[in-house]
Amino acid sequence: MSQSPGMKRDNHERADHQGPDDTLVLLDDAQWTYLQRRHELTPRERQVAELVCRGLKNDSIAKRLRVCPETVKTHVRNIYRKVGVGSKIHMLLRFVREANNLSNRT
Repeated sequence: MSQSPGMKRDNHERADHQGPDDTLVLLDDAQWTYLQRRHELTPRERQVAELVCRGLKNDSIAKRLRVCPETVKTHVRNIYRKVGVGSKIHMLLRFVREANNLSNRT
């Protein structure tokens, strides 16, 4: 599988081959820290946002974080409100754009 420039993979093995490739890392830790501060995300909201941006669905996120799916749904809704978006794809696009803007300034 080919990778686009700037995309990295973390060292976690994929447990299955049917779901999204959640090993894909679009943003590094410094970019996530910037986004967390910029949007005043809690540490848990940041975790959820990172997993959403890796393509995981709410049920998978809930299992991974050992919380109920309704809790994930609440976190996602709070992230949308703080970031000013209405969907997961818009959240991803906003985060990537803002992180790229940060990278271009340095």
